[in-house]
Amino acid sequence: MKTSLLLIGTIFNLTGNICFANDAITVVANTQDRSILLNRQEVRHLFMGGAQHYGLHVIALPPENQTRVLFNTKVIGLTESRIQSYWAQMRFTGRKKAPKEVDTERLVIQYIKDNEGSVGYLPAGVSLPDELTVIYTGL
Repeated sequence: MKTSLLLIGTIFNLTGNICFANDAITVVANTQDRSILLNRQEVRHLFMGGAQHYGLHVIALPPENQTRVLFNTKVIGLTESRIQSYWAQMRFTGRKKAPKEVDTERLVIQYIKDNEGSVGYLPAGVSLPDELTVIYTGL
């Protein structure tokens, strides 16, 4: 009985680690400065419309996209409804504009590739063109 519980615990632990690894997020940018590395707080600040000194402009996926849900949960730390509420308030007060949205991860890559200074998030492990720079990788 004790061995069975230990085995079940080990399986759950391994499964959790595998799921955790598949939920990683990568933030990529089209920038001349390939030395840019941001931490989670800087990425959060960037995607919530905060001023930053790299001259990057962000793009996002639509609210129903699973990668966006994962990014909001793991990096921004807010639910989609809280983020929508935040952007509605910013729009109403005229202080900030929500990021431009593109429909799919493939279009995120294409948009970033075509627009210097743009930055977006993707699931980790996605094949990236050479001209894009990974500026953040998080779980």
